Amino acid sequence: MTDKAPVWQRWLVLGMAAMGVAITFSLGLWQLGRAAEKTDLQNAKQQLSEQVVLDGRSLGSAERDALQRQVLIHRRMTLKGQWLPTHTVFLDNRQMNGKPGFFALTPLQLEGTGAVVLVQRGWAQRSFTDRTALPALLTPEGQVEVQGHLAPWPSRLYDFGGAETGPIRQNLDLTAYRQATGLNVLEVTLLQSGAASEGLLREWPVVASGVEKHHGYAFQWFGLSGLIALLYVWFQIVQPRRQKRPA
Repeated sequence: MTDKAPVWQRWLVLGMAAMGVAITFSLGLWQLGRAAEKTDLQNAKQQLSEQVVLDGRSLGSAERDALQRQVLIHRRMTLKGQWLPTHTVFLDNRQMNGKPGFFALTPLQLEGTGAVVLVQRGWAQRSFTDRTALPALLTPEGQVEVQGHLAPWPSRLYDFGGAETGPIRQNLDLTAYRQATGLNVLEVTLLQSGAASEGLLREWPVVASGVEKHHGYAFQWFGLSGLIALLYVWFQIVQPRRQKRPA
């Protein structure tokens, strides 16, 4: 475009360029804000995990204290009770250290309160020759003490529809599990910590906060904003002035 372009056209280009710069710059700021939110959330989780260790009495009963339990998510806990191994479930297609396998979950009936907490005990590699084979799992009898972090109910992966039954499942629905077992299981779980034992690994993956992703997106938006401004200056200011210079 030259300096002979109509005035309205030059103003239109200026308006469009200004709008493009404003929108892309705002999107960059929004991405930085999202990164700050996730950083604060990660720091809050870290602070919770470093607080004093709680016991099973802090969880209350199944009928009450649901809000209280949500506040305790990510807190370190030491639970005492008895395993209920007949209701163990193996969640399929879970990975640890890049290998496919199962997450083994067993309900624990707490000492004193009688409440039942589902414990995510660890990971076991699956058989590649027999998809219905269960991993060898040692479940101690009698009173046990389990350490870990309080966690939400296991998140869902993709599923193929329909109600799942049996020890191997893709996902575990809380309501269906309660009905099938007859146990009034709490809506939270314990992510067991510690060294490998009982045929299970516990090298739980750290959930990425995604801060780096947001920083990358912010850099792209700010870069695009700067590019729009640079192109406007070059084609609407620099080039017309160069064309006015005498030969």
